[in-house]
Amino acid sequence: MLNFSQLTLRRGARILIDDATLSIHAGQRVGLVGRNGTGKSSLFALMQYELAPDKGEFTRPRNWAVATVAQETPALPTPALEYVLDGDQELRELETALAKAEAAHDAQRLSDLHERAYQIDAYTARARAATLLDGLGFEQATHTQAVAEFSGGWRMRLNLARALMCRSDLLLLDEPTNHLDLDAVIWVQEWLAAYRGTLVVISHDREFLDAVCTHTLHLHGERLTLYAGNYSAFERVRAERLSQQAATRAAQERQVAHLQKFVDRFKAQATKARQAQSRVKMIERIQLVAPVIADNEFTFSFRKPLKMPSPLVRLNKVSVGYGGKAQLSGVNLGIEPGERIGLLGPNGAGKSTFVKLIAGKLEAMSGTVVIHPDLVVGYFDQHQLEQLDPAASAILHFKRLDPQAREQDLRDYLGSFNFRGDRAYEAIEPFSGGEKARLALALVVYPRPNLLLLDEPTNHLDLDMRQALELALTDFDGAVVLVSHDRHLIASVSDRLWRVADHAVQPFDGDLDDYSRWLSERGRKPAPGAGKLQKADAPQVASAAPKATVSRDEVKRLRETLRKTEARQKRIEELLRRLQQQLAEPTLYERSDGPAEAAKLMKQQAELQDELATVEETWLETADLLETQGA
Repeated sequence: MLNFSQLTLRRGARILIDDATLSIHAGQRVGLVGRNGTGKSSLFALMQYELAPDKGEFTRPRNWAVATVAQETPALPTPALEYVLDGDQELRELETALAKAEAAHDAQRLSDLHERAYQIDAYTARARAATLLDGLGFEQATHTQAVAEFSGGWRMRLNLARALMCRSDLLLLDEPTNHLDLDAVIWVQEWLAAYRGTLVVISHDREFLDAVCTHTLHLHGERLTLYAGNYSAFERVRAERLSQQAATRAAQERQVAHLQKFVDRFKAQATKARQAQSRVKMIERIQLVAPVIADNEFTFSFRKPLKMPSPLVRLNKVSVGYGGKAQLSGVNLGIEPGERIGLLGPNGAGKSTFVKLIAGKLEAMSGTVVIHPDLVVGYFDQHQLEQLDPAASAILHFKRLDPQAREQDLRDYLGSFNFRGDRAYEAIEPFSGGEKARLALALVVYPRPNLLLLDEPTNHLDLDMRQALELALTDFDGAVVLVSHDRHLIASVSDRLWRVADHAVQPFDGDLDDYSRWLSERGRKPAPGAGKLQKADAPQVASAAPKATVSRDEVKRLRETLRKTEARQKRIEELLRRLQQQLAEPTLYERSDGPAEAAKLMKQQAELQDELATVEETWLETADLLETQGA
C-alpha cells in the first residue's frame, strides 16, 4: 500500500501539503483532484521518490513496478509498435537473455527463460501492444511507422500506450485524456476499469473519474483527504460539509438562487426524449452540489448577443474536404438561435472539418452554405492558445482586438474572467495553460457572438474552470456547437447530438451511452486485460438489447406502469421542491441544531434524487417498449 504518515510537503517556502496521514491500499483506483497549482504534480513526484517530504514519511513496497507517462518523446527512428513494447522492461530483458542463451546453446538456460516468458505472457506481447495502439486510435498501417514521424499529440498517445504496456503494480497518470478524442477516452476508461494494480490518476474529466475510480483524493487548502467513492460521491459528501459552514452560507445562497434559474428554465423546456432527460439530470445535479459550485473561485459569463437571426446557418447538399477530396458530403442541416449541439464521431471522421466549414475557414466544394448577414461567430479551435502573443499582456491582446475601447471597460471585462488588478498587465508567457485558455476564450466571445463554435475548449482547464464554463454556456443565449472529449460537458450543455461518421453529418437519436454502444457495434476492439495480475479481458461495452414483442395484455400493463411511474415522478419532484425550500431557509442555519438538521435534509434529498433517477429510467424503458409496439 501507499502510506502517508504526518507528511508535510513544500515547494520553496510554500506549504503544499500539511500533516497528511492516510493509506491507499493495493488495488484501489484513486482520482487525485484539486485546483491547478495546489501541488498534485508535486505529490506524483513524491510517490516516485523524486521529491522527499519536508516532514513525516511516505512509503510504498520496494518491489513494486511503477509506470508513468513520459512528458517528452524524442524524435526516434523506432517503430511505434516496438516503442510501445519497450514499456515492458522485463520482456525486453528476457528477449536479450534468450538471444544470448540460444547463441551459447545453453539448453537449461533456454528452458528457464521460456518458462518465465510463459509466466509473463511474453508470447502475446505483440498482440497486446497492437491492441493498445488500436484502442488509442492508431491505424494498423501506422504501427510500423517511426516515432519521429508522428506529431506531438500522437507521440503523447504512444507514451500512454507504453505506460499501459508495463505490467505495473502502481500506475500514475497525469491528465491521460488530454490528447485523446472521445472514442479513445472511452477505450482507456474501459482498460483502466479492468486494471488490477493500484492506480492514481490526475484528471479534470469528471465522467472519466466516475467510471474509473473507487476513491477520490482531494488536495485543497494544504489538506490531503481521501474519500471512498468516485468523483460524484466525493462531490456530494463535500457539498454536505460545505453547507454546514456558516462562513460560506451567504455566497452559497446567492449562487443557489442563480443556479435555480437554470434548473427552472431547462426543466420547463425538456421533453421526454432521452437526451433531454439526460440534460435534466445534469441540471438537477447542480442543485445537489450547489455548495461545491458556490465554493468555486472561478466564475464568468458571456455577454448577450446583439442580434439573434434565424436561421443562423443553413447547409444544403454540402461537400467539404481538402485537396479536392471530400471528407464530408451531402450535408443538409441548419443551426437555429439557442440550439446546443454536441458533435460526436470517431477520430479523423471530420468533426473539426465541419466546424471549420461553419466558421468560414473552409469553403464548400459543392452545395450551398447560407449564412445570415447578422451571424457573428466565436470560434475556439484546438490550437487557439498558439495564437496568443506570449510577450503581450492580457489587456494588450484586447487593445489590439478593439483599439477604440476604453481601458476601464477592458479592465472590467477582463475582471469578469478573473484577470484582475496587475494580472491584466502582466505578460502572459508564464501564465498556466488554464489561464491562457481562459484568456483565449475571453477573446473569442468578446465580439458578442450569436454562434459559438468550440473545438476541444477544455484541454487546459481544471475541474473548477470546466464547471464555470459549463454554467456560462448554459446561460448563453446564442447557439453552441461543441466538440469535446469531456462527456460531462457535452451532456450538460448539449440539447442535440450530431454524429460525424462515414463522410456524413446526421442527427444522432440517443445519448452518450447509446453512442458508446454504437462505437462497440462498429467493431471497435474492447479493452484487453490489464495489469500484472490480469488475465481476463476487460468487460465489453454492453450491446443494445433486442427489441421485445409483447402481447395486448402486456401493452395494457406497460401503460399502467407508465401512468404510475409518472405519478410517482411528480410526487418525488414535489418532495424535492419542498426540501429545497427548507434548505434555502436562512433561519435553518441560525438554530443550534441547524447543521444537523441540514445534513438530515440533504441526506433525504440525495435519497430522493437516487429514487427519481430510478423512476425516470423505468419511465424511459417502459416508453421505449411501448414505442416499439406502436402503442
